Amino acid sequence: MGVSALGTGSGILTQDLLDKLKKADETAQINPITLDIANEKDKQGVLSTIDAGMTNLMDSINELKSATLFDERSANITSGSSIEITADANSDIQDFKLEVKQLAEKQISESGKFGDKTDTIADDDGSITISVGDNDIDINYDSDMTLDDLKKAINDQAGDYVTATIVKMDDDDYRLFLTSKETGEDTDISITDNDGNLSGTQLTDDLSSVQDGQDAIFTYNDSDDITRSSNTVDDLVTGYHITLKDEGTTEVSVEQNHDKIIEKVDSFISKFNSIIGELSRDTKNSTNSAERGIFASDSLLKGLKTTLSEIFTTTSQAGDTLLDIGFDMDKSGTISVDKSKLNDYISKDSANFEAFFTGGSYENQAGDDAVDVNGVFVDMATKIEAYTKFNGLLDNFKTDLNDKVSSLEERKSIMQERLDDKYNSIQKQFTAYDAMIAKLKNASTMFTQMMDANKQDD
Repeated sequence: MGVSALGTGSGILTQDLLDKLKKADETAQINPITLDIANEKDKQGVLSTIDAGMTNLMDSINELKSATLFDERSANITSGSSIEITADANSDIQDFKLEVKQLAEKQISESGKFGDKTDTIADDDGSITISVGDNDIDINYDSDMTLDDLKKAINDQAGDYVTATIVKMDDDDYRLFLTSKETGEDTDISITDNDGNLSGTQLTDDLSSVQDGQDAIFTYNDSDDITRSSNTVDDLVTGYHITLKDEGTTEVSVEQNHDKIIEKVDSFISKFNSIIGELSRDTKNSTNSAERGIFASDSLLKGLKTTLSEIFTTTSQAGDTLLDIGFDMDKSGTISVDKSKLNDYISKDSANFEAFFTGGSYENQAGDDAVDVNGVFVDMATKIEAYTKFNGLLDNFKTDLNDKVSSLEERKSIMQERLDDKYNSIQKQFTAYDAMIAKLKNASTMFTQMMDANKQDD
């Protein structure tokens, strides 16, 4: 007899009864495992958030313990406006004065008068040589070439050294203007007719200078005159990029880029507060289940939170802590920094500040003799790397959670398989019992009918 017919014989051993019995067993044996799996997977999700937060924090710490951060320079103009300047990392820290006496100029020359830009320039085939400083460029012409054609040919063939344009000065007065691409006194422009077939002397003998090319002249801290062919000066002091803008005197201060350091400190504070807030929520103890953290009983993550908090109270080899240079921490573990105090500390002695962060010879705030220190952020990185490195504490914790979830899922699968086997067996027994009851019921009915028939015969 099939399962769908279970209970048709007796009306007692029904499929509904069997389902209820199985459901009761699953509630008692399977559901607790399902809840455990869900809880462990929730832990995996939270741990992933913590792991990402710690990676971000570690990145920020690595930036602050790197000496390259302190190599950054800012070039500030304190007086004047005759130049613009930027400074590369590791360039000299100094204050200096630059007096611009003369800007570099391009050579500009104009031809003699042509009646129109469509006027032809030659009577026969030939070539001209355009000389710009030490550079000579040959350009062919023919009797059909117009002034406009020549302009295009110059720009196409000699465009690396000179640009050509036609200017209408007046009616029947068109002139070719040639401008050197570069500035400097060695940019004289001339045109030579190699074959003598030009129609006139407008391009040769009549070519005149409108503006002479000249070098820039300036002084550095009242030095002798310094000349450059360009207004862009990249070789005066290694790492300085100077653009001469106008005549006049400008005072400049090149210093360690405090803004970049503060920017990285701000980033560190943001990432630190983010992860300390996450750990506070996840490890919180409370009798209220809604408030209790998912890792409230976990010692590893509580230890991580303690490690982070102790970083700010642990003294360096010189006896100072981050709290001594402007940092602060409130009762919740959230940190902040007094930027004014920190800036003052950097400005007072940038090399000493760098040593405190990255390691080196450091003189503490009390003014004691300098001692060698590891660097507060170097020490911080060492402590935190124990958690964040490959196969570190967080990696191992993640592996343990993964193994636990796998073990629970395997256990659930085995338990479900056992229950399925159990109730498949019970189902077969129910079916057999139901058939027996049906037979007995049929026999009882037949007996009753026989008894009724005998009574009627009597």
